[in-house]
Amino acid sequence: MAFNLQKVLKALLFSSSQPLSVKDVQASFERFHDQSKQPVVVEGEAPVADEPKSETDGSPTSEFGAPAEASPAPNSVVSAEGTPEVAEVSAEAPVAPTDAEIYADVPSLVTATQIREAMDAIAVELRASDDVYLLVEGPTGYRLVTHPRFARWIRILRDEPAPVKLSQSAQETLAIVAYRQPVTRTEIEAIRGVSAEAGLNKLLERELVYIVGRADLPGRPLQYGTTDKFLDFVGVKSLVELPASDVLSPRQIDEWLQNAINPRTPTDAEMGLPLEDGEGQSPNREAVLVEHQDPAAVPVAEDVPATSTNNEPPATDQPTA
Repeated sequence: MAFNLQKVLKALLFSSSQPLSVKDVQASFERFHDQSKQPVVVEGEAPVADEPKSETDGSPTSEFGAPAEASPAPNSVVSAEGTPEVAEVSAEAPVAPTDAEIYADVPSLVTATQIREAMDAIAVELRASDDVYLLVEGPTGYRLVTHPRFARWIRILRDEPAPVKLSQSAQETLAIVAYRQPVTRTEIEAIRGVSAEAGLNKLLERELVYIVGRADLPGRPLQYGTTDKFLDFVGVKSLVELPASDVLSPRQIDEWLQNAINPRTPTDAEMGLPLEDGEGQSPNREAVLVEHQDPAAVPVAEDVPATSTNNEPPATDQPTA
């Protein structure tokens, strides 16, 4: 079995409890080649030291400086003529031949494109086989996860309660933080029109939102932003993958928030009131005349005979027969 990048990546994914990034995989291949260059040391054997050589012919010398007699090598046999003959020694390979092929022909450089293509192929293979595992890519790398349909069995094994869904108000607050981060609580309340304290506390408790810092505003209010857990929660790798907001552009939202937080007093011209001298051209300089009528000059309405409501003839002063 020759080297197979996909199978090696599967082994690395199963052995790691943390997300596996492209840099982690490349670092593993670099360490593999670094270890291959080092000499193999068998346990229990001391490293071979260099023997002293004479200054004349390079032969080993004795304790007193005289040339020492050559002694037969350790795994050698002395013949009848007195010359040593090296015996053939056979040693078993520490790794089985089939396993050795996995570590043969390992490329010295594995590009990020090759790793991503192999990861995508593994993800497609797992989905096509309808296996219990899925390969997902998060903000910090790739990882194997169990299929959502088996979530109940896993919660039963761990004795965990079912996850609580976010309320509508918490989802609205989370959306504002995601699209407007870093954002203060005052800005969130100005957009939603209600208090956001309860929603922010719930999001902080579930580690979907965290405190980024303090705004350069009076009072130094806290600013909030989303976490990597939020990216896993919505299933994206970065904030760039969030769907675009088609309601208002960021510039329009900034202007609207600025006007909502710091309301501006309307001017006299905007209210249609006459301006003072030097303030500009008045929108209406015509004098307004109001006519007052004398109440005594208003004619008094004459008495009108009452009409009957049941279609009866009006009453008269003449007696009836």
